Amino acid sequence: MGAIGGTIVHLPGKSGIRRGRACKAARFVAPLSMASRLQSVCVFCGSRTGVNPAFAETARAVGRTLAERGLRLVYGGGSVGLMGEIADGALEAGGEVIGIITTYLKDRELGHPGIARLEVVETMLERKDRMAQLSDAFLSLPGGIGTLDELFEMLTWTRLRIHRKPNGVLNVEGFYDPLLSFLFENQVQGGFIGEKGARNLLVDDTIEGILGQLDAAAAEADPVTAFPAS
Repeated sequence: MGAIGGTIVHLPGKSGIRRGRACKAARFVAPLSMASRLQSVCVFCGSRTGVNPAFAETARAVGRTLAERGLRLVYGGGSVGLMGEIADGALEAGGEVIGIITTYLKDRELGHPGIARLEVVETMLERKDRMAQLSDAFLSLPGGIGTLDELFEMLTWTRLRIHRKPNGVLNVEGFYDPLLSFLFENQVQGGFIGEKGARNLLVDDTIEGILGQLDAAAAEADPVTAFPAS
Protein backbone atom coordinates (compact mmCIF):
# COMPACT_ATOMS: atom_id res chain seq x y z
CA MET A 1 0.00 0.00 0.00
CA GLY A 2 1.49 3.31 -0.96
CA ALA A 3 4.45 4.33 -3.09
CA ILE A 4 7.87 5.78 -2.56
CA GLY A 5 9.70 8.63 -4.27
CA GLY A 6 7.59 11.73 -3.84
CA THR A 7 4.33 10.04 -4.74
CA ILE A 8 1.14 10.94 -2.92
CA VAL A 9 -0.85 7.80 -2.27
CA HIS A 10 -4.63 7.89 -1.93
CA LEU A 11 -5.98 5.04 0.15
CA PRO A 12 -9.61 3.98 -0.26
CA GLY A 13 -11.98 4.31 2.70
CA LYS A 14 -12.52 1.27 4.89
CA SER A 15 -16.10 2.27 6.09
CA GLY A 16 5.87 6.65 38.59
CA ILE A 17 5.82 10.02 36.93
CA ARG A 18 9.04 11.77 36.12
CA ARG A 19 8.27 15.46 36.51
CA GLY A 20 9.10 17.40 33.42
CA ARG A 21 12.03 19.67 32.86
CA ALA A 22 13.64 20.87 29.68
CA CYS A 23 13.95 18.07 27.12
CA LYS A 24 17.29 18.13 25.40
CA ALA A 25 18.83 15.78 22.87
CA ALA A 26 22.29 14.60 23.81
CA ARG A 27 25.04 15.43 21.35
CA PHE A 28 26.06 11.78 21.29
CA VAL A 29 23.20 9.49 20.32
CA ALA A 30 23.63 6.02 21.73
CA PRO A 31 22.33 3.23 19.49
CA LEU A 32 19.42 1.13 20.62
CA SER A 33 20.14 -2.37 21.81
CA MET A 34 20.98 -5.03 19.27
CA ALA A 35 17.80 -6.84 20.31
CA SER A 36 15.64 -3.81 19.58
CA ARG A 37 12.30 -4.54 17.99
CA LEU A 38 11.77 -0.88 17.11
CA GLN A 39 12.03 0.00 13.46
CA SER A 40 9.26 2.57 13.19
CA VAL A 41 8.00 5.09 15.75
CA CYS A 42 4.72 6.99 15.39
CA VAL A 43 4.83 10.48 16.88
CA PHE A 44 1.71 12.42 17.82
CA CYS A 45 2.14 16.17 18.29
CA GLY A 46 0.52 19.53 17.71
CA SER A 47 -0.22 21.33 14.45
CA ARG A 48 0.86 24.48 16.29
CA THR A 49 4.25 25.16 17.86
CA GLY A 50 2.86 26.48 21.15
CA VAL A 51 4.22 29.43 23.11
CA ASN A 52 7.28 27.73 24.62
CA PRO A 53 10.25 27.60 22.20
CA ALA A 54 11.33 24.34 23.85
CA PHE A 55 8.39 22.55 22.24
CA ALA A 56 9.59 23.20 18.68
CA GLU A 57 13.24 22.64 19.61
CA THR A 58 12.40 19.28 21.17
CA ALA A 59 10.21 18.18 18.27
CA ARG A 60 13.01 18.85 15.80
CA ALA A 61 15.48 17.07 18.08
CA VAL A 62 13.19 14.03 18.28
CA GLY A 63 13.01 13.83 14.49
CA ARG A 64 16.77 14.13 14.23
CA THR A 65 17.34 11.50 16.95
CA LEU A 66 15.01 9.00 15.31
CA ALA A 67 16.87 9.42 12.02
CA GLU A 68 20.28 9.06 13.66
CA ARG A 69 19.16 5.83 15.29
CA GLY A 70 17.85 4.43 12.04
CA LEU A 71 14.21 4.59 13.15
CA ARG A 72 11.48 5.43 10.67
CA LEU A 73 9.22 8.36 11.61
CA VAL A 74 5.50 7.92 11.09
CA TYR A 75 3.39 11.00 11.77
CA GLY A 76 0.34 12.98 10.66
CA GLY A 77 1.88 14.30 7.44
CA GLY A 78 1.63 17.99 8.29
CA SER A 79 4.03 20.79 7.41
CA VAL A 80 3.05 23.18 10.20
CA GLY A 81 3.52 23.34 13.95
CA LEU A 82 5.36 20.61 15.82
CA MET A 83 4.46 18.17 13.05
CA GLY A 84 6.48 20.20 10.59
CA GLU A 85 9.35 20.53 13.06
CA ILE A 86 9.69 16.82 13.71
CA ALA A 87 9.50 15.95 10.01
CA ASP A 88 12.09 18.60 9.16
CA GLY A 89 14.39 17.32 11.90
CA ALA A 90 14.21 13.77 10.55
CA LEU A 91 14.66 14.84 6.94
CA GLU A 92 17.65 17.03 7.74
CA ALA A 93 19.34 14.02 9.34
CA GLY A 94 18.59 11.80 6.35
CA GLY A 95 15.80 9.83 8.01
CA GLU A 96 12.84 8.02 6.50
CA VAL A 97 9.51 9.79 7.03
CA ILE A 98 6.02 8.54 6.29
CA GLY A 99 3.10 10.94 6.61
CA ILE A 100 -0.56 9.96 6.88
CA ILE A 101 -2.99 12.80 6.20
CA THR A 102 -6.70 13.16 5.45
CA THR A 103 -8.06 14.52 2.18
CA TYR A 104 -9.58 17.44 4.12
CA LEU A 105 -6.20 18.56 5.45
CA LYS A 106 -4.31 17.89 2.20
CA ASP A 107 -6.80 19.97 0.22
CA ARG A 108 -5.92 22.89 2.48
CA GLU A 109 -2.27 22.48 1.47
CA LEU A 110 -1.17 21.37 4.93
CA GLY A 111 0.67 18.27 3.72
CA HIS A 112 4.46 18.32 3.99
CA PRO A 113 5.95 18.82 0.49
CA GLY A 114 9.36 17.44 1.43
CA ILE A 115 8.54 13.90 2.51
CA ALA A 116 8.88 11.07 0.02
CA ARG A 117 5.80 9.15 1.13
CA LEU A 118 2.51 10.85 1.94
CA GLU A 119 -0.54 8.62 2.19
CA VAL A 120 -3.96 10.22 1.92
CA VAL A 121 -6.98 8.72 3.68
CA GLU A 122 -10.55 9.91 4.05
CA THR A 123 -11.20 9.95 7.80
CA MET A 124 -9.35 10.65 11.03
CA LEU A 125 -10.10 7.10 12.20
CA GLU A 126 -8.45 5.66 9.09
CA ARG A 127 -5.52 7.98 9.70
CA LYS A 128 -4.95 6.64 13.22
CA ASP A 129 -5.44 3.06 12.07
CA ARG A 130 -2.89 3.43 9.27
CA MET A 131 -0.33 5.12 11.53
CA ALA A 132 -0.75 2.26 14.00
CA GLN A 133 -0.27 -0.34 11.27
CA LEU A 134 3.02 1.22 10.22
CA SER A 135 4.48 1.67 13.72
CA ASP A 136 6.13 -0.38 16.44
CA ALA A 137 5.62 2.21 19.20
CA PHE A 138 3.89 5.51 19.88
CA LEU A 139 5.29 8.73 21.29
CA SER A 140 3.31 11.85 22.19
CA LEU A 141 4.80 15.32 22.32
CA PRO A 142 2.93 18.48 23.36
CA GLY A 143 -0.22 19.11 21.37
CA GLY A 144 -3.91 19.87 21.51
CA ILE A 145 -7.14 17.89 21.43
CA GLY A 146 -6.11 15.88 18.38
CA THR A 147 -2.90 14.77 20.06
CA LEU A 148 -4.78 13.72 23.18
CA ASP A 149 -7.28 11.81 21.06
CA GLU A 150 -4.46 9.89 19.39
CA LEU A 151 -2.66 9.25 22.67
CA PHE A 152 -5.71 7.83 24.43
CA GLU A 153 -6.91 5.90 21.38
CA MET A 154 -3.64 3.97 21.36
CA LEU A 155 -3.85 3.41 25.13
CA THR A 156 -7.40 2.12 24.70
CA TRP A 157 -6.24 -0.30 22.00
CA THR A 158 -3.65 -1.64 24.43
CA ARG A 159 -6.34 -2.06 27.08
CA LEU A 160 -8.54 -3.95 24.61
CA ARG A 161 -5.62 -6.07 23.32
CA ILE A 162 -6.01 -4.69 19.81
CA HIS A 163 -2.26 -4.21 19.80
CA ARG A 164 0.68 -4.78 22.12
CA LYS A 165 2.73 -1.75 21.16
CA PRO A 166 4.27 0.56 23.79
CA ASN A 167 2.94 4.07 24.24
CA GLY A 168 5.01 6.91 25.69
CA VAL A 169 4.90 10.59 26.53
CA LEU A 170 7.83 12.97 26.26
CA ASN A 171 7.01 15.40 29.05
CA VAL A 172 8.60 18.58 27.71
CA GLU A 173 9.12 21.07 30.55
CA GLY A 174 6.26 19.57 32.53
CA PHE A 175 3.67 20.07 29.78
CA TYR A 176 1.88 16.84 30.67
CA ASP A 177 2.22 17.07 34.46
CA PRO A 178 -1.48 17.93 35.09
CA LEU A 179 -2.66 15.17 32.76
CA LEU A 180 -0.35 12.60 34.31
CA SER A 181 -1.48 13.59 37.79
CA PHE A 182 -5.10 13.14 36.73
CA LEU A 183 -4.35 9.74 35.20
CA PHE A 184 -2.19 8.31 37.97
CA GLU A 185 -4.01 9.88 40.90
CA ASN A 186 -7.63 10.83 40.12
CA GLN A 187 -8.49 7.96 37.79
CA VAL A 188 -6.54 5.27 39.62
CA GLN A 189 -7.63 6.39 43.09
CA GLY A 190 -11.17 6.84 41.80
CA GLY A 191 -11.24 3.20 40.79
CA PHE A 192 -11.60 3.65 37.03
CA ILE A 193 -8.11 2.46 36.05
CA GLY A 194 -5.97 -0.18 37.68
CA GLU A 195 -2.53 0.94 38.81
CA LYS A 196 -0.85 -1.57 36.49
CA GLY A 197 -3.01 -0.45 33.61
CA ALA A 198 -2.07 3.18 34.16
CA ARG A 199 1.56 2.20 33.78
CA ASN A 200 0.88 1.23 30.17
CA LEU A 201 1.70 4.89 29.54
CA LEU A 202 5.47 5.32 29.72
CA VAL A 203 6.76 8.75 30.75
CA ASP A 204 10.12 10.48 30.60
CA ASP A 205 11.42 14.02 30.27
CA THR A 206 14.38 13.19 28.03
CA ILE A 207 14.44 11.93 24.46
CA GLU A 208 16.96 9.22 25.26
CA GLY A 209 15.00 8.12 28.31
CA ILE A 210 11.66 7.70 26.57
CA LEU A 211 13.16 5.96 23.54
CA GLY A 212 14.94 3.58 25.89
CA GLN A 213 11.70 2.79 27.69
CA LEU A 214 9.85 2.21 24.42
CA ASP A 215 12.62 -0.05 23.17
CA ALA A 216 12.70 -2.07 26.40
CA ALA A 217 8.92 -2.49 26.40
CA ALA A 218 8.84 -3.54 22.75
CA ALA A 219 11.52 -6.15 23.41
CA GLU A 220 9.62 -7.79 26.26
CA ALA A 221 9.41 -11.53 25.70
CA ASP A 222 5.85 -11.59 27.04
CA PRO A 223 4.02 -8.47 25.81
CA VAL A 224 0.87 -9.45 27.69
CA THR A 225 2.81 -9.19 30.93
CA ALA A 226 4.43 -5.96 29.76
CA PHE A 227 1.08 -4.31 29.10
CA PRO A 228 -1.44 -5.56 31.69
CA ALA A 229 -5.09 -4.85 31.01
CA SER A 230 -6.11 -4.47 34.64
